[in-house]
Amino acid sequence: MVGLGPRKPPSRKGSMADVPKDLLEQIKELERIFTVDKAKLKEITDHFGDELAKGLSIEGGNIPMNVTWVMGFPDGYETGTYLALDMGGTNLRVCEINLPEEKGEFDITQSKYRMPDELRTGKAEELWDYVADCLQQFIEYHHEGEELAKMPLGFTFSYPVTQEYIDHGILQRWTKGFDIEGVEGHDVVPPFEAAVAKRGLPVKLAALINDTTGTLVASAYTDDTMKIGCIFGTGCNGAYMENCGSIPKLAYLNLPPETPIAINCEYGAFDNEHVVLPLTSYDHIVDSESPRPGQQAFEKMIAGLYLGELFRLVLVDLHENKNAIFEGQDISKLKKPYTLDSSFLSQIEEDPYENLSETEDLFHKQLGIKPNKPERELCRRLAELIGTRAARLSACGVAAICKKKNIESCHVGADGSVFNKYPHFKARGAQALREILDWPAGKPDPVELRAAEDGSGVGAAVIAALTTKRIKEGNLVGIKNHEGMV
Repeated sequence: MVGLGPRKPPSRKGSMADVPKDLLEQIKELERIFTVDKAKLKEITDHFGDELAKGLSIEGGNIPMNVTWVMGFPDGYETGTYLALDMGGTNLRVCEINLPEEKGEFDITQSKYRMPDELRTGKAEELWDYVADCLQQFIEYHHEGEELAKMPLGFTFSYPVTQEYIDHGILQRWTKGFDIEGVEGHDVVPPFEAAVAKRGLPVKLAALINDTTGTLVASAYTDDTMKIGCIFGTGCNGAYMENCGSIPKLAYLNLPPETPIAINCEYGAFDNEHVVLPLTSYDHIVDSESPRPGQQAFEKMIAGLYLGELFRLVLVDLHENKNAIFEGQDISKLKKPYTLDSSFLSQIEEDPYENLSETEDLFHKQLGIKPNKPERELCRRLAELIGTRAARLSACGVAAICKKKNIESCHVGADGSVFNKYPHFKARGAQALREILDWPAGKPDPVELRAAEDGSGVGAAVIAALTTKRIKEGNLVGIKNHEGMV
């Protein structure tokens, strides 16, 4: 194999020519129920805008629209050394981030620690001790023998919290498999600070943040045209900067109306009432069999956790109720809920071969099923339909924020496994934005989704920097314990 030059990416044109009529009819029906046209996208976006406004009202709505107390964008000239703690579902990450004098630059040193499974359902004290132990290990390893002044810390705690202050937060409910007694309904900061104090660590918590808010701020730190932060991964969410005058639930504070404040939308809960989303019978099954039926309606149509499950439910239905596919085969593995994730669909969509041989191998290896060529074509089309619907619906949240804030052009910092890894997700989302916002053809898109900066690390550090800057300026709104922070 010499002298062949670089390998060309394989192209696949796919063919329905050899798909029998009954399967073609099934494919047509799937196209009908999973396709979201331009008119529907616009209808969803308009309702989305109403729901965003309702979440900011005193009465509230489905979308929580959590006030984060991050007051304004960074200018890129924030400086100093900060710690960031990122507590996700499987790992705990500790970072030290230096913001130098150069605009939008940063240096990061980080370590990852596995979150032991027994901690997820253990005692609260064990959790905070473990987090403080990891912080101590990190500081001792990187600053052995040094006398350190107290370092401000940004804590990315990506669980739903109610915040009346940037440096405090009451856990609404555990997610991501955690179920530790005595934490829900309580402020998570005092027990964390007690564990830190017990070890005498040179750390002062400056901000408790959500990863989506971090994504917005980190992206804006390096690119001042970023106006929206989004996560499309296991879940979905958005954050943006609102004016205090447009937030009736903050009116009691009498803040200057033009003061900006970041809103963590938590918009996976959009349309929990099922008013406008184009739900199929399969979406209803996903919802009714989920741990929290009636919640996170939007998220269940676009997040990575659910795409594989939708795909699985359709195939089981086609086999069991319509006798259309996998005749005479054992589908017991396919019948297990959540046995497929979005990466299964990604691999089908990326299969470059005319005969979809990689899809055939995938089914055989993971599910013990041998789909014939027409069945593989159906599976390919179904993966495209589910993936495309997710991307198109995801654009509605971005478009609704743009319309609400009269944003005509900006960058949107996006992160998460679906955005980063699912084939064509970005292009399909961009096409939907074009349709919703009626942009003229042939010109660059005025609103563009870009890969975000590290929200839970760099974002947490920049928010810690913004908070200490506010304290120095005497702007203490939404800060509870400012002593010892500067």
